[in-house]
Amino acid sequence: MSSFYVTTPIYYVNDLPHIGHVYTTVVADTVARYRRMHGDEVYFSTGTDEHGVNILRIADKKGITPQAQADSVVSRYHDLWKQVGISHDDFIRTTEPRHHRAVAEIVRRIEAQGDLYVAKHEGWYCASCETFYTEKEIGPEKTCPVHESATEWQSEENIFFRLSKYQDRLLAWYAQPGTVQPESRRNEVTSFVESGLRDISVSRAGLPWGVSFPGHHDQTVYVWLEALTNYLSVLGFGGDDRDAALYERFWASEGGRRVHLVGKDILRFHAVYWPAFLMSAGLPLPTTVYAHGWWLRDAKKVSKSVGNIVQLDELFAHFGVDPVRYFLLREMAFGQDASFSDEAFVDRFNSDLANDLGNTVSRLVKLSDKAFGGKTPPESCSNNAVKDTAEEAIPEYLAAMEGYAFHDALRSLWKILAEVNQYLVAREPWKALKAGEVDDRVSRVLWNGLEGVRLVATGLLPFMPKLAARVLRAVGADPEQADASTLSWGRLPLSAELPAKETLFPRIDKAAFLAGKLEVPPAAGDATTEEESNMISIEEFFKTELRVATVIEAERIPKSKKLLKLGVEMGEEKRTVVAGIAEAYEPDDLVGKQVVIVANLQPAKLMGVESQGMVLAASLDGRPVLLHPSADVPSGTPVK
Repeated sequence: MSSFYVTTPIYYVNDLPHIGHVYTTVVADTVARYRRMHGDEVYFSTGTDEHGVNILRIADKKGITPQAQADSVVSRYHDLWKQVGISHDDFIRTTEPRHHRAVAEIVRRIEAQGDLYVAKHEGWYCASCETFYTEKEIGPEKTCPVHESATEWQSEENIFFRLSKYQDRLLAWYAQPGTVQPESRRNEVTSFVESGLRDISVSRAGLPWGVSFPGHHDQTVYVWLEALTNYLSVLGFGGDDRDAALYERFWASEGGRRVHLVGKDILRFHAVYWPAFLMSAGLPLPTTVYAHGWWLRDAKKVSKSVGNIVQLDELFAHFGVDPVRYFLLREMAFGQDASFSDEAFVDRFNSDLANDLGNTVSRLVKLSDKAFGGKTPPESCSNNAVKDTAEEAIPEYLAAMEGYAFHDALRSLWKILAEVNQYLVAREPWKALKAGEVDDRVSRVLWNGLEGVRLVATGLLPFMPKLAARVLRAVGADPEQADASTLSWGRLPLSAELPAKETLFPRIDKAAFLAGKLEVPPAAGDATTEEESNMISIEEFFKTELRVATVIEAERIPKSKKLLKLGVEMGEEKRTVVAGIAEAYEPDDLVGKQVVIVANLQPAKLMGVESQGMVLAASLDGRPVLLHPSADVPSGTPVK
């Protein structure tokens, strides 16, 4: 069993996560799930970068502590990763003691090598990047090339690292196959290093929010030396032998793979500074640093500061998480930039998922159910066009996955789906069923189609873990038994029970969605399966905070038939709550009424309005009936 360590960057806690953070983490999750399918011993880590002058400024502006700023953002990451189905093994925070121990240890090793010295540091500094830029990089307007914001001239006495000493060793490392990917990025950092490296500052003076530099308590460790060490601290580096067991297994072991997935804007830090720090400390290097492109909107990188954020919460609410995961991995060629648009998402959903996959599954399951009494066909086949296509496509899929070409891997699976559909159209098994001629030929034709779908769904497990498992169950296969060994022809069981039919991918009304008129249904992609219990413990129930609230204002939401925007009062607190009750209640009739709301629900946007809770209502023949206290009680009263 080989060890495989995969990491995302640790994300800055200056603001809430966006599509770039979700994309990198979904990629890492897909890689981790794929490696587990192949029997590797996998460790997958992500986390947050919580120090630096930018966090201090944001906290000061809000009137809170830097730790409180970090805690508020970290809680959102935990909620989001659970929602998106991220299977990480650990979440490292740079404010944790284990991280501070690791930073102290790597600094000790670098200093023992004689690679640190004190000197004056001057330059143009971007607080958001936490880095200095040259005059050439910032241009005459002195703006950050990444954030397009003003840089600041800074001058102070710092501790420097002898980066220039490692120029030749870095170039030799780049020459090894696969160390920096894709090739265009390897060429980029090679050119940068060949142009000549200068020593870099690895400390900051007068910054109270950071890791104190060992032996220099007036300095904090430069965020890029400190933050990059998370890849070791999460494995217990710098702790005792028991703490460091993961480090020995996943970083120091020979033959193991250590893969950093990063955005192209932080490639230099991961492919120049980080390996140089490791060389100085006498530690193993990553086996691969893979830099992906940016998600663009209006030809600009998606960024809150630019104002072109993609509202993933709305897509999750409408369509479920797994279709969004599929779109992100299918639409972007990993390593290149890609443009996001709502229209492209709807087109991809309707074409690939609703039509190609969903309709194919529905047709095959319906025919098999009718022909064989709710079971898979009783006879298989080992000589047919679907098998031939699958035996060409599966090796292509495996090669693409090994090369992080996720869009190509998915394209290979869709070759099998295309062949299944052509195969069925050519043989028309429905005609035989209509004529009552259910014979061995019909069994083989339907079995071949179902087996093709089983192979596709198995390959989709790393991409859409919930939906792919549901497809496998729908065609009579057991997702718990699916791994790399089942990506071969002939594994679909004969005469196996088929579950009740369900619609996996309801087609999107494109015009309604783009016009903002598509109401939010239960997301098909995230429906609870039969294997997942609906029961909750009393402890889980008590996590829900129900409170009485008084409606102080109400109005309809434009372009929505069902939604009302309610202003409610809970004691001294006022909130906005969106409720799907417009077809049963007039806004004016609700003012002054008391309702019961879920008060600790994560805020979510519905039709562009942020809802800060949920109103409880019963459903009577599909019409909402609000729940009220039987007598007036003070607003904000808990409901138990």
